[in-house]
Amino acid sequence: MTRELFQIEYVLNNSSAAILWKLISTASGLSEWFADNVEEKEDILTFQWGDSKQEAERISINHGVSVRYHWCDDPDIYYFELSIDTSEITGGIVLRVTDFAESSDRNSSIELWNSQIEVLMRRTGM
Repeated sequence: MTRELFQIEYVLNNSSAAILWKLISTASGLSEWFADNVEEKEDILTFQWGDSKQEAERISINHGVSVRYHWCDDPDIYYFELSIDTSEITGGIVLRVTDFAESSDRNSSIELWNSQIEVLMRRTGM
């Protein structure tokens, strides 16, 4: 089946763009909220959840703005991207998640991201 692109935006009012950038673009930052542990060797990151491991390649980085990862076991056309923006309405920091999911899995993928971002906000006070 073909996966469809989707985007979710999270307004993080009490946050610093510099701190958020570290949390989405470094192995140590991703270890704080995205996975139990993340190790980096060049542009390959190994994510660990319990006994499960998965590798992703950092395929694009726009320092301070966005980072794009590709799961190594997925077809090349799929990726997930984390980007930082500022809300024109509130002036708050916005974290935008771009990902792909099959239409039947879209809601569960969104719920998973919601859960992960909740961990990010709880652990960092954002």
